[in-house]
Amino acid sequence: MLLLLRKAFIFWLLTNIGAGCQNQPVPTVSTSSEKPLPDTPTGIPQPEWVAPGVLYECNVRQFSVEGNFNGVREQVPRLKSLGVDILWLMPIHPIGKMRRKGALGSPYSVRDYYAVHPDYGTLDDFKALVRAAHDQKIKVVLDWVPNHTSWDAVWKQQHPEYYTRINGAFTVPLNERGEIIEDWSDVCELDYTNPNLRKAMIKVMQYWLSECDIDGFRVDMAGLVPNDFWAEARPALDSVKTVFMLSEWQDEPGHFQSCFNANYGWKWKDITKDIWLGKQSPKALDTLLRYLNGFYPEGYYQLYFTQNHDENTWSGTESELYGASADAFNVLAFTWQGIPMLYNGQEDDLSQRLGFFEQTPIRWKKFAKQEFFATLSNLHHYNRALWAGKSGGRLEKIPNNAEDNVYAFTREKDGDRVVVILNLSKERTTVTLQPGREVVGPYANVFGRSTLQLTKEITLNLKPWEYMVFSNK
Repeated sequence: MLLLLRKAFIFWLLTNIGAGCQNQPVPTVSTSSEKPLPDTPTGIPQPEWVAPGVLYECNVRQFSVEGNFNGVREQVPRLKSLGVDILWLMPIHPIGKMRRKGALGSPYSVRDYYAVHPDYGTLDDFKALVRAAHDQKIKVVLDWVPNHTSWDAVWKQQHPEYYTRINGAFTVPLNERGEIIEDWSDVCELDYTNPNLRKAMIKVMQYWLSECDIDGFRVDMAGLVPNDFWAEARPALDSVKTVFMLSEWQDEPGHFQSCFNANYGWKWKDITKDIWLGKQSPKALDTLLRYLNGFYPEGYYQLYFTQNHDENTWSGTESELYGASADAFNVLAFTWQGIPMLYNGQEDDLSQRLGFFEQTPIRWKKFAKQEFFATLSNLHHYNRALWAGKSGGRLEKIPNNAEDNVYAFTREKDGDRVVVILNLSKERTTVTLQPGREVVGPYANVFGRSTLQLTKEITLNLKPWEYMVFSNK
């Protein structure tokens, strides 16, 4: 944090004493074809397709045997049937060779922001993928790495002044406390006290919006870049089209005022894993929700997931991390308060760890979980109570006599209501729930053809990790 403050102060001096660059003005007219929601609580523009959306992370290198854009494009229709609305592509740029890790290097060691990795195809191949996604009403979000580049990056060769130096030497990235991140030996930190770097970074982000018609960015380590840069960048990006911005950072509530529509639910991920391991009870979710509602501005929302590229590679597969609780926590991810995310292969019950520095393609089988996730996606689309932020319903707990095991809640928006009942324990549990008067009534079982008449007191016998989801429409 001290490092970020130091950078922000130096930039203020540069822009207020002398001929530093001026912040981009907020455009008065948006050229976006997407209608932003008018009532976003923090004033940040938001495309209307975000709140009901389901996000899918695609590891281009591992998604197909070919490991390229065409391999992704071929499966776009299947992703549509899965219920995907937003396709997040991991970094698509050429990877540096200097200090490279492993055989192929990290996708987050970017050599050229203006180019695509030749192993993935050509720029035209990428444009064809974006068009194919758009034809299926799927938006495309590009993974963006603004804090650092590879050591042999084009910018480092052409603009060494863009980079942080310590005692005159280039450096690996520093964390928010100004400490060297030793493990990131393959990348070199950019210096946001330089106004010209800021202009260059905004310009290249605008390039991908205008040239390839992408729809936004998932920003890697967004909190290591000063927040005033994001305040400068957002109106400039929206001048091209109204974008969706996702921050891979949970510790900066100011991101919701400067630039970002959503951030990562890292704490949710950690708590749900702890519940599976028996280290915490479902009551920890109540504590988390109170914390989040107090820490972030009203109407915030996060991304919830049980797998992503880091979790899968470094921590374990969904089965390794969640065991028999995986389905229950995926139900929770789709029904809590944010944007649900799937990592590629989850719909196929992915049982392999995908390599980070090598190509280890997904061994697609029979898509065993396709129907399960399609059901959750469909519910998320048609029941407005599950939409993210203020577009959806506030989570209200349903009192029960077994809260050490059972987590039950309802959400309602504009007459749409869902009721979710989860046994988040290894024990068979008999539970009595006491929903409020407004919750009582008939519901359809989302995972079956039955109906339920919810009364003011109802007793259920739940198997370990059993889940029930009911909708009034």
